[in-house]
Amino acid sequence: MKLIAINGSPRKKGNTATLLGKVLEGAASCGAETELIHLYEHQYKGCISCFGCKRKGLDERKCLIKDELAPIYEKIREADALVLGSPIYFMNINSGMAAFLERLLYPNMIYSREIPTVFPKVMPTGLIYTMNMKKEQMEQFGLQNNLQSYQNYIKTVLKKEPEVLYSCNTVQFSGYDKYESSMFSEEEKLNYRKEQFPVDCNYAFEMGKKLIQ
Repeated sequence: MKLIAINGSPRKKGNTATLLGKVLEGAASCGAETELIHLYEHQYKGCISCFGCKRKGLDERKCLIKDELAPIYEKIREADALVLGSPIYFMNINSGMAAFLERLLYPNMIYSREIPTVFPKVMPTGLIYTMNMKKEQMEQFGLQNNLQSYQNYIKTVLKKEPEVLYSCNTVQFSGYDKYESSMFSEEEKLNYRKEQFPVDCNYAFEMGKKLIQ
């Protein structure tokens, strides 16, 4: 059994990467092989609307762009579970993760009412979102609605409802006095992190176990 984690954050040791690491620890505790891939280490772009993946007569439906994402998609097709992590920028996943998902999901969605997906297996999937906003703000501004379409497509294409973790009110940088950030209280941020982030880490660990089981 193998679980692959995709870090959509440009930071390799930030909140998103930390939580993904906990997912992998959970999966490894059940005997799974794990791998963490940092998207921002790779050169790639989003869908270019070539429709090559939609041509008739193809043996496999996959993105035909030959860049540094191509071998990652092959790894995903061979894996048993997948977890995706993205920070929230402007009330949605960031551009790097959006481009990645375009090319993962779209080739497996053919324009057929009878066949909604040609992905070759059921792929248990986890989604981790990290954000600066508080939980009540997330709910007030309807962030879940913004993210729901991605979750719906993942469910359709990968054939299983994804597990979801929202990690709110994260600490973005060290030393808030160094940045224009007067709307935030560093003390409040740190106190919240001390109390809540271990809870999020434990949830992520259990998610890893659940995905691989």
